[in-house]
Amino acid sequence: MSKSLQARDMLSQWEDSYLDAGNAAYLDYLFETYQEKPEAVPELWRQHFDALTGGQANGAAIHGRVREEFRRMAEMPARGLPMGSLEHERKQVRVLQYINAHRFLGHLQANLDPLGLQEPRALPELTLEYHHLSEDDLGTVFNTGSLVGPEEASLRDIMRILIGTYCKTLGAEYMHITDTDEKRWLQSKLEPLRGEPNFNSGQKRYILDRLTAAEGLERYLHTRYVGQKRFSLEGGESLIPLLDEIVLRAAEHGVRETIMGMAHRGRLNVLINVLGKSPSVLFEEFEGKGRRHPGTGDVKYHMGFSSNVQLPTGRMHLVLAFNPSHLEIVGPVVEGSVRARQTRWEDPDGDRVLPLVIHGDAAFAGQGVVMETLNMSQTRGFSTKGTIHVVVNNQIGFTTSTLKDARSTPYCTDVAKMVNAPILHVNGDDPEMVVYAAQIALEYRMKFKKDVVIDLVCYRRHGHNEADEPSATQPQMYQSIKALPTTRARYAQHLEQTNIIDAAEADTMVDALRTRLDSGADIAPHHLLGEDNSHRVTINWKPHLDKDWRETAVTRVAPEKLRQYWRAMGDLPEGMELQPRVAKIVDDRRKMAAGSLPLDWGFAEVSAYASLVDEGYPVRLSGQDCGRGTFFHRHAVLFNQRDGERWIPLRHVHEDQADFLVIDSLLSEEAVLAFEYGYATATPETLTIWEAQFGDFANGAQVVIDQFISSGEQKWDRLCGLVMLLPHGYEGQGPEHSSARLERYLQLCAQNNMQVCVPSTPAQMFHLLRRQMIRPYRKPLIVMTPKSLLRHKLAVNALEDLTQGRFFNVMDEIDSLDAAKVKRILMCSGKVYYDLLERRRAEEKNDIAILRIEQLYPFPEEELSAVLAQYPNAKEFIWVQEEPLNQGAWYSSQHHIRPLIGEKYHLQHVTRPASASPAVGHLDVHAKQQEALVERALRQN
Repeated sequence: MSKSLQARDMLSQWEDSYLDAGNAAYLDYLFETYQEKPEAVPELWRQHFDALTGGQANGAAIHGRVREEFRRMAEMPARGLPMGSLEHERKQVRVLQYINAHRFLGHLQANLDPLGLQEPRALPELTLEYHHLSEDDLGTVFNTGSLVGPEEASLRDIMRILIGTYCKTLGAEYMHITDTDEKRWLQSKLEPLRGEPNFNSGQKRYILDRLTAAEGLERYLHTRYVGQKRFSLEGGESLIPLLDEIVLRAAEHGVRETIMGMAHRGRLNVLINVLGKSPSVLFEEFEGKGRRHPGTGDVKYHMGFSSNVQLPTGRMHLVLAFNPSHLEIVGPVVEGSVRARQTRWEDPDGDRVLPLVIHGDAAFAGQGVVMETLNMSQTRGFSTKGTIHVVVNNQIGFTTSTLKDARSTPYCTDVAKMVNAPILHVNGDDPEMVVYAAQIALEYRMKFKKDVVIDLVCYRRHGHNEADEPSATQPQMYQSIKALPTTRARYAQHLEQTNIIDAAEADTMVDALRTRLDSGADIAPHHLLGEDNSHRVTINWKPHLDKDWRETAVTRVAPEKLRQYWRAMGDLPEGMELQPRVAKIVDDRRKMAAGSLPLDWGFAEVSAYASLVDEGYPVRLSGQDCGRGTFFHRHAVLFNQRDGERWIPLRHVHEDQADFLVIDSLLSEEAVLAFEYGYATATPETLTIWEAQFGDFANGAQVVIDQFISSGEQKWDRLCGLVMLLPHGYEGQGPEHSSARLERYLQLCAQNNMQVCVPSTPAQMFHLLRRQMIRPYRKPLIVMTPKSLLRHKLAVNALEDLTQGRFFNVMDEIDSLDAAKVKRILMCSGKVYYDLLERRRAEEKNDIAILRIEQLYPFPEEELSAVLAQYPNAKEFIWVQEEPLNQGAWYSSQHHIRPLIGEKYHLQHVTRPASASPAVGHLDVHAKQQEALVERALRQN
């Protein structure tokens, strides 16, 4: 029966029949079709809907009115309905439900496991019987609803469409997505296919060629470098044609940079077969001859690479990010690098730069940073307009069964549902379907600017590494693997059986590849180009290479310039009503700019940003609550109390200024800091800052600090100018709000890898931030910033300290002491200085000088030596710190100081007692400790 006949029959009998709840889905379908495209609805239905809606098709109220009419009519008594017609309509509704069940659950019965160890689940919802249908109905023609294909089809044909689409080697999970347009688009890509990608013979040969390259490289390395670790891709070779297809399709869409991140599994294969790294270079690395930079280096399967390739549709810059063994941590690093490149391309929609992250199944499900990174994907400050995620699903995590022990969810990819990402589960032994999944994923990302996941279900032919014996813990799995032909062998056989190639051609591919590998020639399919000098692609680090930390920088700013900045930033929009406390701060800052009030920390810091953006240096500042500042000091973002609208004065310093971006980040340390590291590595001329809400919280990102920030240069020859602001100081606020763990950063310092500073005045902060950009030296900067000092009566400066000064690595005594009479020298950093100063002044102990070490690494030995030389009669030298003995700067700094005072004198220390906790939790105990500490430092022997 046609749709029009069904509609006419139902409508003519409407007043003489009843409607049951089972018809609701069918009626909803008709009305939704009417709303979207009235002409697609049979004329009698259209007339009826016109009458019900008054010609106004859209709106919740209209839909409710129609449903109410249906309910009213359903309550009318039945009067002689022909049973045949009613039964068909009831079954029509069940057929639509049957279709929907496959869209929701079909992936659970898909043939996804190449090993056959995972039996598809038997789901009653996918049977005819569950929907009160039977084999007797297979020949009956039904309306297909929104199923992409013919408007009407027999139930038998509908079954074929559904099973082919949702239950073969591609299992599509997308019905969790809330946007109807996205679901309809995915259906338009999946359902016409019927599970059979329509590739021509040339495309199939190309897929086989890529599989041959993937398998051939692994076998070549296995025989040439016996027993060496390489973390083989064998069992997951389909990853190579998958990535190749994404790159090719991305170029068609106008993408000009693809930035990839992955862990070690299959990395060497991706480097050679996708990015075009020379096999001869890889062979040198296997043979211990591949040293490429003067640093300490890293293992070959952690190394990154970049190349420029000529594709049929244009050039592409490909990057594989460097990464440590911390599996998923490279993901947010890639996202940060991509965001920086999109900014450089002026690409807010992500049309030019694409992030592509490759995961392992156990890690994707197990590592929390995956969730954090997904959570960033649609936020204003961190979005990269969609990432393609590829999970190389080996179905095992080292020796752990991923089905029984590695997760509590059906799939390793379930976490991606939190951001409404579609998930395409695909059998890695069906390379054509793998390539088609890649096409869908790329097109989805480019159209909807959202994350998408490909779950490449495969296996690991060897152990965790090539020296491992996997059958010790997974005997059944590895019995199956040993008996299983390779993906390439299976696909070659399929092409032979379908007369696409013959056996001789398949063998020729293998021989040709081995010949090229023997010669060390490139085997990637795309032509490699030389260096691309386009300013949008090239990241120019040359001005920052081989620089010494002692290089000076002019960081002062002319008084008139500062006044100009504050006049511009003080010009608020009409009607802007500030919160009273904020209004006072803004008014005070106007007075500071005029020189009528001492400068506080917030004024100096914001002035540094204003001067930098005026001079052409973009500033990016992110962290939890950093717009206002955790301690109410920054106020880089102002809020109108009338309507809540934001105003960012630092974006209005000058008409042609550089960009200023301040981001109140999500409540994450690990992913956000990794993102900012990635951002900083891709834009040396931007001041990139991450601020911890409290310095202690940075330990939630310790992997980033240990594996990237402190060691990235030595391992990978990668510079980075990232700034970390870590509020630090002992004010009796307990163990988690006192210490930024200064000792940890100093312990990581070596080979001039980063800078650790503890500025004690607003002017010092001003010059330190400016020095970070104006001086060409690009190393991470760790800053122990204050809390109580933000408003301390002594922690202030005059305007001249910004217009005439610089950053002092060592700050000398500020009181007018007679240097010849100084017997004791106290050396310290941070807040304790002011406690010592106030007590010394109160007790008039003028034979004690107090020096501040503002830069703890690289340690300023020359400057400290020069200052110490001014006190020829000093006989006591004491390091004073608030932190416990086993923490703070004492252990890491004493060996720098001792040679400066000579063997004649003993370097003493005054600290809190050694402690397992960073600070006490009781205010009264804190106060007693602080009092004792200051007293010990100042008392006479």
